[in-house]
Amino acid sequence: MTTAGPLYYLGNSRSQAQTNDMIQKEAKGLCIFCPEHLRADPAQRVVYENEHWMVTPNQYPYLGAEYHFLIVPKKHVTDVLDLSPSAFADIHDALGWIRETHKLTYWSFGSRNGDFRYTGATIAHVHVHVLVGDPAKHDESPIVLHLSSRPRE
Repeated sequence: MTTAGPLYYLGNSRSQAQTNDMIQKEAKGLCIFCPEHLRADPAQRVVYENEHWMVTPNQYPYLGAEYHFLIVPKKHVTDVLDLSPSAFADIHDALGWIRETHKLTYWSFGSRNGDFRYTGATIAHVHVHVLVGDPAKHDESPIVLHLSSRPRE
């Protein structure tokens, strides 16, 4: 899908590689999380999907994560409340697949909604982070999922 407004917010980027990737995709008007682009991008892979959602490992995982998955709605929205009730039921299946496939006994998840300049997000397509910290990386800081930000102009 292409949109008229900005798709990416560079102010929340966590690395130069991520920034460069976002600049290239923005110039092409490509939303990497829309199904046709997510499936076509050789740097991404869809590991599970159902009627409403796709699961992909985060291409830019957070420091200290053993696993960092993104659950991405197939519909391009900026707020989860713009999804149907049946989409909410399907996210349960996606979360269950991640937990069972990776035999998780602990995990966290979070989502940002709305204007990405203020949420900490980098893309104008809602997605859910599923994070599992790696206890072997005890010398690293705990995983931080920014849920708010101030726009950098």
